[in-house]
Amino acid sequence: MLDHEFSSVGGLLKTKLSDFDPGAHVYDYGIVNSCSDTIIRINGLASCKYGELLEFENGAVGLTMDLYLGGVGAALLSGTVQTSSIVRSTGRVAEVPVGEDLLGRVVDPLGHPLDGKGEILARLTRPVESAAPAIMDRSPVNTALETGILAIDSMIPIGRGQRELIIGDRQTGKTSIALAAINNQKDRGVFCVYCAIGQKASTVSGLVHSLQKTGAMDNTVVVASFSSDTPGMQYIAPYAACAIAEEFMYNGKDVLVVYDDLSKHAVAYRAMSLLLRRPSGREAYPGDVFYLHSRLLERAAKLSREKGGGSMTALPIVETMAGDISAYIPTNIISITDGQIYLETELFNAGIRPAVNVGLSVSRVGRAAQSRAMREVSASLRLEVAQYREMAVFAQFGADIDASTAELLRNGEKLIEILKQKQDQLFSLSEQVALLFAMESGVFKGCDKSGIDAARTALLDFLHKNAPSVMNGIDATGTLTEDDKADLLHLFEQYEGGGKESAESD
Repeated sequence: MLDHEFSSVGGLLKTKLSDFDPGAHVYDYGIVNSCSDTIIRINGLASCKYGELLEFENGAVGLTMDLYLGGVGAALLSGTVQTSSIVRSTGRVAEVPVGEDLLGRVVDPLGHPLDGKGEILARLTRPVESAAPAIMDRSPVNTALETGILAIDSMIPIGRGQRELIIGDRQTGKTSIALAAINNQKDRGVFCVYCAIGQKASTVSGLVHSLQKTGAMDNTVVVASFSSDTPGMQYIAPYAACAIAEEFMYNGKDVLVVYDDLSKHAVAYRAMSLLLRRPSGREAYPGDVFYLHSRLLERAAKLSREKGGGSMTALPIVETMAGDISAYIPTNIISITDGQIYLETELFNAGIRPAVNVGLSVSRVGRAAQSRAMREVSASLRLEVAQYREMAVFAQFGADIDASTAELLRNGEKLIEILKQKQDQLFSLSEQVALLFAMESGVFKGCDKSGIDAARTALLDFLHKNAPSVMNGIDATGTLTEDDKADLLHLFEQYEGGGKESAESD
């Protein structure tokens, strides 16, 4: 009896021992050597990759930024870290959830929700860093991305797939232009991604509220890294926003992405680089600060038909100090982008809004990105504005001017008034074309400078009421035919002959 029991137990042990797998689960780990100002020095992690996410034993997350013999340097993204704590490499580079599930949401650069609307159920992810499309995978930029701002769409056109810099001092309306562009894409099938870098939480909250109020938030993703976040989070924010936008682009969609702003992004990267003891160069920025932004902005493109025909339009924002566009970061980004919209403090303070300096602003894509109708009515507009600004400088010194110069100044003043626009006021293509054609035809000649705004509103109301087919035709086709011109001229005569008073009274 006892012998039988011992034999069965022995057989069980033999079976257990034969099935035993001595192989241990091996994972790479390191020990935190030092932590100063969110930059962590780690001993170990021999197989760690650059840009890989790291997990600390208390749940904090870091990003590998430096590889050296015997250890790595990392930037802390979230949480806190103590020396001698254990670090584990995840085997994953930094990535972010992508797809239409993110529309209408506010997320951090790692894809975690910040709006209190619950978890994001996106199934797809993309690495925050990826290669830009090859030259042969791109096609020419030839389709307008309408911002709804008359001064920009007529003189500094932006095309789908273009990179247009918005540059100026603080409080000159840079973010307002970007928000107007986002609001104007509401019913045009263009998705939008707004990236806030190093901004106050209250500022981002107000911006989201204004987008919700206009209904533009439904096709917009907001990626936010606040001023209270670590430099590491501010560093990866624009790349995460670009990855979210890329998913739409590679699926054949058009997308607009705004980086607000890259000055703070460069400052965050400088802080990290100095703490990582990288050699500093001009203005204490590291030597690769140009590559920091070029590898981001080169990802914006209009893809060829073989690649789906999608596009990503980038509107980076850069803040200058005392109007100095020759500083290091502004000149770097000017050389990367396809043009710039320069906003001037003096114009803003004079009540000219948007405060676009026509002389320093340029679109290198030019009229190729404009519709035929806009091209036809705005051919000489930029020159007229530039001439007026030049003459206005002489006139303010009390110089003697002849009758033709006085006429040029009067027309210039009216033109500037027509180009003025309130922050929440957006014009469709047909409205912009009609206004410029009316100005060219002398409709506003009898108006005082102070009455231009009311006359402009009255004219547009009159046209929408009496010629909706003409306006809808311009919007649909993007062309201004001879018949359209004749119809508009006839309507202008009606407006001046008696429609003006009835339109203004309505």
